[in-house]
Formats: sequence, structure tokens, C-alpha cells
Amino acid sequence: MFEFSNLVTAGKFFLHIAVELIFLFIGITFLVGLIQEYIPQEKIKRFSTKVPKGIGNIVGASFGALTPFCSCSTIPILLGLLDSGIPFGICMSFLIASPLLNPIIIGLFLTLLGLKVTLIYVVLTFPAAVVIGMLIEKLGFANQVKSVAFVGGKVDDPVIALTADAAFWERTLPRIKGAGGFALSLFGQIFPYLLIGAGIGAFIYGFAPEELITGLAGPSNPFAIPVAAAIGVPMYIRVETIIPIGAVLLQKGMSIGAVMALIIGGAGASIPEVTLLAAIFKKKLVAVFVITVLLVAILAGYLFNFLTIVGV
Repeated sequence: MFEFSNLVTAGKFFLHIAVELIFLFIGITFLVGLIQEYIPQEKIKRFSTKVPKGIGNIVGASFGALTPFCSCSTIPILLGLLDSGIPFGICMSFLIASPLLNPIIIGLFLTLLGLKVTLIYVVLTFPAAVVIGMLIEKLGFANQVKSVAFVGGKVDDPVIALTADAAFWERTLPRIKGAGGFALSLFGQIFPYLLIGAGIGAFIYGFAPEELITGLAGPSNPFAIPVAAAIGVPMYIRVETIIPIGAVLLQKGMSIGAVMALIIGGAGASIPEVTLLAAIFKKKLVAVFVITVLLVAILAGYLFNFLTIVGV
């Protein structure tokens, strides 16, 4: 039933998420642009080509695991990696690992479910990010990346030659301007997708009752885990809400596997992230990404339930 309080809740959530994501997005894209100003594209390409593919995917997943950002905030970094010539498979391993294995997620897992569950979670999701990145590249999906044009701050622009005795600001200001141009240009292209994603997520956050979610994914439902994984995507479960939501669902009797599927689905392929990815990925690759995250969520959920039954 529609109530004004639901609308207020959704509106507050939308404003909070939209403002937060706008500042995060601009800040992160600026930092990525600044890195590109200091690290030439060719140097990054030479380094990435020297690393064996399997090792490169491990490095990509590890880098993702060290970035304390939500799923939406990884997109600017992903674009910077792709634009710098990092192999597609390595970028995909980073994209999958970042929202699932970042330090905030791991800390919340430790707080909510303890060391044993956290270790199992890491052992499942980290290799999955490595293997999936390799597999997606092997299947030829690299050609499904759109050509995103940047205005200002291009890494292939001629480098301004500065003498060693040039003043600090003489060396720094051009790079800051280049990074700012990169951030503003990219933000202008992504902004509509960001608002659409935040709006859909806010509507579901305000109007989808927890009782409905619990009923659909309760322990009596044999399809609880796949349903929970599917519900997790539109819920857009931010790391700040994982502890209270997870605690409530566990108290109401949802299985640990369903909770894991819900968290992995929501953190790994939220609607805001998918709408942002739609700006840089073609439809086929977006679909493959979402299906992959859902499969990981479902398999991990069933495995968690199995391990619980056998007493691991």
C-alpha cells in the first residue's frame, strides 16, 4: 500500500545516494585522471603485457579487493584501467572483486558473521573473480566495450616538457587541469545513468517491505537462494546497510545461504552499477556480467548452506 512515509523514505534515500555518488564519482575520476597524468599509458601497457594472463588476473582481483568503494565507485577506476590499456580480462577481474571483497565488506562480514564465514566467503569469491575475468576475455567479450570519448585529460595527449628546475606549481597545475577535464567530461556522460540507477534503487528501498522479501526467500522456499540473489540486485545493498539488513533477515529465519546470495547479488551487480556499466558496455556484455554475478551468488549460497549442514 502506498503511504506518504514510504515516499519520504525513498526521497531521502535518493537524495543521500545521489549526492554521495556524485561526489564520490567526481572525486574518484579526478584521482584516476591525475594518475593517468603522472603514469604514461605506454608504460602501463608495457607492464601489463609482461605479466602472464593468470597472474595479471590475480593482480587485478587483488587491486579490486584493496579498493574501499561500493560497486558504483569502481566504474571510474575501471574506465581508467581500460583507457590505460590494461588487458580486458584483468579489468573484469577487478570489476568483480572490488565491490565483493573490499576492506569495508570484509570488516562487516567479520562483525556480522564471524571469522569462519568470512574466510569461506573470501575463498569462494576471490578465485571466482580471477577465473571469471579470464573466461570472459577468453570468450571474446572484449569487443563488447563501447568507445567512450574523453574531453580533456587524455592520456595520449602530448606530454608537456618541463625542466627539472621548474617550479612545483608549473609542473602540477597542468596535470590538475588535465585530471579535472577528464573527471568533468566523464561525469557528463555518466550522470544520467547515475540518476536513473539511484532513482530505481530509492523506489525499491522505500516501497519494498522486508516481510515480502523474507516471504519470498524464507527457509521453506526451495528456491530461496536464487530468489534472494535476484532480489539483491535491485535492492542495491550498500555496505553501510548490510549489518542491519543481514541481522534482521537472519533473525526472521532466512538461511545463511540466502543471506549470502542476497549480499553478493546486491553488492556485485546493483541497479546503479548496471546502469553505469550500460554506458560503457554493450548489451550482451552487461547481460553476461549480471548473469555471472547471479550465478556466483547462487552457487555461493548453496555452498554456504551445505557447509552449515555438515558443520564446517
